[in-house]
Amino acid sequence: MTFVRLRAALLSGSGVCTLLCASPAAALAQSATPLPDVPVETQGQGDMPFAPATLSGAALAAKTLTTDDTAALLSDIPGVSLNAAGGISSLPSIHGLSDDRLLTLVDGVPVTSSCPNHMNPPLSYIAPGSVGQATVMAGITPVSAGGDSIGGTITVDRRSPVFAKPGEGIHSEALLSTSFRSVDSGLTSSVRTIAASDTVSLGLDLSRAHALDYHDGDGNAVHGTRYETYAGTGTAALRGIDDQLVVRGGVDYTPYEGFPNQPMDMTFNRGIHVDGRYTRDFDWGSLDATLYWRDVRHEMNFLFGWQNGPVGSGMPMLSHGQDLGYSVKAEIPLTVRDTLRLGNEFHRYTLDDWWPATMGMVSAMGPGTFQNIADGQRNVLGTYAEWQKTWTPRWTSLVGLRNDTVLMDAGNIQGYNSSSMAGQYYGTDAAAFNALDHRRLDVNLDATALARYQASDTNTDEFGYARKTRSPNLYERYAWSSGSMAANMIGWFGDYNGYVGNVSLQPEVANTLSATAGWHDAARKDWDVNVTPYYTYIQNYIGVDRISSLNGHSLVSGGTPYSVLQFANHDSELFGFDLSGRKALARGTPYGDFDVGGTVGWVRGMQVNDGENLYHLMPINGKVTVEQKLGGWSNAVDVQAVGGKDLVETIRNEPITPAYALVNLRSAYQWQRVTISVGIENLFNKQYYDPLGGVDFKDFRYDEPRSTFPTPYAALPGMGRSFDAGVTIKF
Repeated sequence: MTFVRLRAALLSGSGVCTLLCASPAAALAQSATPLPDVPVETQGQGDMPFAPATLSGAALAAKTLTTDDTAALLSDIPGVSLNAAGGISSLPSIHGLSDDRLLTLVDGVPVTSSCPNHMNPPLSYIAPGSVGQATVMAGITPVSAGGDSIGGTITVDRRSPVFAKPGEGIHSEALLSTSFRSVDSGLTSSVRTIAASDTVSLGLDLSRAHALDYHDGDGNAVHGTRYETYAGTGTAALRGIDDQLVVRGGVDYTPYEGFPNQPMDMTFNRGIHVDGRYTRDFDWGSLDATLYWRDVRHEMNFLFGWQNGPVGSGMPMLSHGQDLGYSVKAEIPLTVRDTLRLGNEFHRYTLDDWWPATMGMVSAMGPGTFQNIADGQRNVLGTYAEWQKTWTPRWTSLVGLRNDTVLMDAGNIQGYNSSSMAGQYYGTDAAAFNALDHRRLDVNLDATALARYQASDTNTDEFGYARKTRSPNLYERYAWSSGSMAANMIGWFGDYNGYVGNVSLQPEVANTLSATAGWHDAARKDWDVNVTPYYTYIQNYIGVDRISSLNGHSLVSGGTPYSVLQFANHDSELFGFDLSGRKALARGTPYGDFDVGGTVGWVRGMQVNDGENLYHLMPINGKVTVEQKLGGWSNAVDVQAVGGKDLVETIRNEPITPAYALVNLRSAYQWQRVTISVGIENLFNKQYYDPLGGVDFKDFRYDEPRSTFPTPYAALPGMGRSFDAGVTIKF
């Protein structure tokens, strides 16, 4: 058997939308062959319609200076925004659809959040410094890019294995990196080592990140934002002439992570993962096969200083989740103009979620164990076929069909006790849930039809339609208690409301129309402008209905305005646009090369039946970056502006936030094997509030008596001014 270099991703194609983000830091080579500086862009093989936006090289390296949150690396890609959570766990949103509505792959593997608050989302399992490439396929996604999702596909991959050049013998390298942020005293460090021959490669990635509570623009600490995390991944790869095998395994450990917009915090999270990927070229085409397993142990509780008692006391909530599956993909060139893609995928997820008795409150939270999800399972079997054809040098089309069969089930449960007193309802709710048939079978059908038209050397247009389907997650279907305390522990929305599942939920079906008009210079090197309007109608969108007020308080004056909500289907629609562009301002001047680029995004969403605004939609926003490069120097200034958010979802009491603008500076110098980076985030120390941050729950609890319920909690403040510095050394 022989081995070769990894075949290019099935869906990476040279698109027309070149998307710019700031890239002030020069990239250190991560392989035996140095990587060029690459901005956010679409690139790849073939003329694939709606090719993904890709982030790699210097653009990627620049952003690792300012964050330990891998999701934040995607924030400059048009259409992408971030729902605030913990310091390493924000939830990406594409065109207003986030979390489980997106398919998120880490090294080509799906990862499921094993937490009732989704504190351990997929991207929290890979450190920013370990990322070699990140791609985002927004809105209309080909069926080969994944199913069981409606908003798009995010793929984050570690650096590809490095092999020695012919005749080099044993190739070895090491990369050491560290950085510091003043706003939260954040300290990040990582080590990467490689030893390889021309056919065998061994690698090890280690990272550690630690931060205290960050400070806002007024200089106040924002409580519940500290964290500490460790990660280690080993890679072994074999290659030859026409195939390659890559095996990875590792451990991710987070001893604690605060969540400012949640009642609970993470007090333990450990993930163990193993995956293998085999690729081979044949005379008839190529084969790509992946096998994976992940085991997650997770605990929520109160971190010291924000609730009574030290770490580990209070109200422990435990979860154990496992992902197991495979994917097999084939790409078959039928003719020089026709390509067929076939695939079969299976993903099994199991979950147990239980809350041991809290002896300090044994009458309400004891004497037994509260079973939130018992023997939960979610099995997805997907099969697809996709045909891409180049009709003429100007016309390319892609059509595909996909079926995902989703089988879900969960066992019987129990509450802390059998009481049915007001505010608990353990006995009544448990009996009602256990009497139901929990097994659910969804047979979901997806379809895509895309086209790309090269109108001229300076104009390219794309348009398409996609039907995408997502079945509910385990918590949306099987979280069973309507008691205010138990319901308040469910939810990944940062809004302080409580949530109850609904076994009768139907899958979401999104029908999306989108188009992109792009103009550019003939060589596609000097300038480009792209505009993408889109419209999505979602049948059975999983929204909420109000059941009762939270904590037994009235919704009138003197009580909390927050509620116990039950997941429910409501038809909804979203529409908006993305605008992006770039221009080479000057080349070869005594002061270097100058470039400017920017993005603008806007999205609007509402329920069809009552016009209620959808939750967590980013207001109109834009960013402009001016970059200068001269020799080893790379400098950038960017200005980000965000409009006021007043179109909020009233049923969740979503906070209204004012408009704001931020200025950031970055500079880097690369000298031989050393890169030094510095920057100032939020240069003018602007006090602002995150429009997707939810409520500032931890600061309210820190400053006010527990019995006080103001109307409503304040919005979550953003970070104040931060002086950042980092150094990377390659050996």
